[in-house]
Formats: sequence, C-alpha cells, structure tokens
Amino acid sequence: MSDSGSGPFSGPRPRPDAHRIGEQTPAQPPVHIAALAPDAGKESAPDSEFWVDEPADETPRPRRKGALESSIKTLIEWVAVAVGALAVALLIKAFLLQAFYIPSASMVNTLHEDDRVLVNKLSYRLGDIDRGDIIVFEKPPGAGGDIQDFIKRVIALPGETITLVSGDVYIDGVLLDEPYTEGQETSPRAAAITSEGCTNDPAQDRCTLANGWFFVMGDNRGNSTDSRAFGPIREETVVGRAFLKVWPLSDLGFL
Repeated sequence: MSDSGSGPFSGPRPRPDAHRIGEQTPAQPPVHIAALAPDAGKESAPDSEFWVDEPADETPRPRRKGALESSIKTLIEWVAVAVGALAVALLIKAFLLQAFYIPSASMVNTLHEDDRVLVNKLSYRLGDIDRGDIIVFEKPPGAGGDIQDFIKRVIALPGETITLVSGDVYIDGVLLDEPYTEGQETSPRAAAITSEGCTNDPAQDRCTLANGWFFVMGDNRGNSTDSRAFGPIREETVVGRAFLKVWPLSDLGFL
C-alpha cells in the first residue's frame, strides 16, 4: 500500500513542537489563578496581625489626652473666675456697697417693711454726714430687740441743739421742714432724751449734741424707736448712707 496520501492517516503529520488550540506554548508560561485576583501584587498581612493585643492605630490616645487636659484647664479657669468674683463681692461689701433689708415700719412712707436698699459704705470716708441723710448704723447700747443694724434719718448734727415743741422739730430754734413725715407730729419720749452725746442738762425735749454725735429719727414718728429713746449715736457706728431702693422693682429709685 502506498502512504502517499490515501487512507485515514493520509496528509501531513504535525510537527512534534506544534500545539493544539487552547494549549499554552512553551514560550508563554501558564497563568496562575492567584495572579488574576484583585489583590494581586499586594503584600498580604501576616496571620499574627489578627492576634495583636495593642491597637494598630495609636493616634486616638493623644487626642483623648488632649481633650482631658482641655477640660481640666477649662474647669480651673471657671473656678478661678468664681473665686475672683467672690473676692470682688466681699471687697465691695466690706468697703463700698452693701444691701440691707428694712425690718420694721419705722421709715414709712419712705421705706416699707421688707424693702431692700443699697448702702454706700465709702460715702462718709469721702464726705460728711448731712442732715436728711438716711443712714444705717450699728445697734446702739440703749436699744432693745434682736436687730443689729438700724436705719434712720439724720435730724441734727454735732454742735446743734434739737428741741421738740408741740409736735414740731426745731434746730437751734429754727423750725425744721420735714415733708417726709407727711404731717405726723414728733412727740418726745417719756424718758429723757439726754444721754451720752448730749451736753445739756437732762430734759425730755431737747439735746445739744457733742462733737461726733448725731440725732436720728424714723420718718414714721409715731412708730419709731430712735434717738428719742436710745439717745444720739456715735459717728463711728455709722455703716454708710442708704442711697438706692432696689426692691421692690416697681419702687426702684434713689433715696
């Protein structure tokens, strides 16, 4: 039989180095599946990363520390402000201004019970006490009750003679105009108004004031315990001048 091209094995045979469709040639190495993965080329994390006790990112720690320091600093600043405000308030109360409430009806109709007033404690360090001033002073030795601070109006000054005649007040023989009493009569007390601070002989209706002493009375002459009862007051006991009514707000105003 001839092998020239007939039969099932006829035709040229492939060379040993030929390749079928779909096979890789020796010049093209096979492509591995791993090389086609999305993360191909990236360094894989070691397995130990999943078992590390410390956090990988340490940046939050400084931020938390900074926030704590800021909170402490803010707290210290507020405490300093509060202490400073308290110190200023105490200094003001000690040397400049102080609020007082009215405990009785002795100053009606100028002031009523439970009214609040501001007292200027510096006023008489810079100037003199004048007639007509409403002043706060310490409780006189001859006064009774539990009230420690009194508030009255200055009527007579050192060296002057005050005389009470027929419901009127005379200073050195001159009738004193007192519109704040709203026509109330000023009667002397049963006891002599003379005491320490008066230089004249004992009398119920007159007093000549010694140096540094003042005669004070309430505007509500029929319901006031004042110098007619406990005598004149010393200048050293004067706390200050009431100059502003602050309560009730509807009556806010200067005195």
